[in-house]
Amino acid sequence: MRARGAEVIVAGHICLDIIPKLTERKEGVETLFIPGKLVNVGPAVIATGGAVSNTGIALHRLGSRVRLMGKIGDDPFGRTIVQVLNGYDPSLAEGMIVAPGEHSSYTMVISPPNVDRIFLHSTGANDTYTVDDVNSEHLQGARLFHFGYPPLMRRMYEEGGEELAKLLQAVKNEGLTVSLDLAMPDPESEAGRADWRSILERALPYTDVFLPSFEEIVYMLHRDRYEQWLKMSPKGDLLPYADGELLRELSEELLAMGAAIVAVKLGEHGLYVRTTADAERLAAMGACAPIEDGAANWLARELLATCFKVDVVGTTGAGDCTIAGFLSGLLAGHALEETLQTAVGVGACNVEKADAASGIPTLDEVKSRMASGWTKRKLSISLPGWAEREDGVWEALR
Repeated sequence: MRARGAEVIVAGHICLDIIPKLTERKEGVETLFIPGKLVNVGPAVIATGGAVSNTGIALHRLGSRVRLMGKIGDDPFGRTIVQVLNGYDPSLAEGMIVAPGEHSSYTMVISPPNVDRIFLHSTGANDTYTVDDVNSEHLQGARLFHFGYPPLMRRMYEEGGEELAKLLQAVKNEGLTVSLDLAMPDPESEAGRADWRSILERALPYTDVFLPSFEEIVYMLHRDRYEQWLKMSPKGDLLPYADGELLRELSEELLAMGAAIVAVKLGEHGLYVRTTADAERLAAMGACAPIEDGAANWLARELLATCFKVDVVGTTGAGDCTIAGFLSGLLAGHALEETLQTAVGVGACNVEKADAASGIPTLDEVKSRMASGWTKRKLSISLPGWAEREDGVWEALR
């Protein structure tokens, strides 16, 4: 079945999010998990989560024509996922893959105010997702294919990531631009023990836009460094170790593996982007490749946009919505600077609500808010050899 004119397909991991309302705690989040203790919570928000839902619905709300291709079971959680998607637009659920006899993925999201989230997660039917779940008919008319969270999908990391590479290659062969997002696996799980450097070396030649978080990519490329920093960071916050030199080192590795654009999510510090210096690789990005005069704007660039100031209610889906903002700029053919600003603008709108999607306005509304003088957060990481541009974006001067 044709995707009703969808310009972007969002595939990969989807789940049902159950988010109890928590008040701010004086004692600290660790006091929530004491055996035998009763913790009073408010009503739960029931929402869909995962890359398919978070990035897909955000793109839909921004105004893109979207088809979602997640995999669910024929169980109550799966029916609830479809019901939630239908609440946004019935067309969003049309591409969903229902696997008889399998159970749907779900997540308990523990998200106290002013504290990063804790997830209790079951991967469910995501584990059986394969290249056979996506065929050329599903891709007709689309320009962009975004795939999210392979570390939470067993077939994507088994056998050295062979299935992930096959899937991305099949899509790339159809002429679409391919983007890829990650998720942090449980270090004690099979996914956490996988050789992610090797998996990425197989997948990134077929990936045009790669959008990991700082923690994820340090874990996957430099596990020893990640573990050392974690021991020195009681609260598990590794972002203080991010600086311009390290971001350049990481992006250099990822571009060498085959990606054309690397965007590293830095949480409250913003979004870093590095693009290829190879004009042929940029031109080979597929249907969303920057063209003609716009190509020069995307070639051999290194930029960072800080976040906009907002009152944070919850951070669920913040990274996914930031990605949606970036992809919307790419789809629209915008300059890299504008695309980067849009990404952090959409991410800021997301955290003003507890769930992943209800805070996302239209793209025009995001642009209007930015144009009205929306205040940016100050740069809080070290960027030696960088300078702030007139538009508030930081750029490496080398």
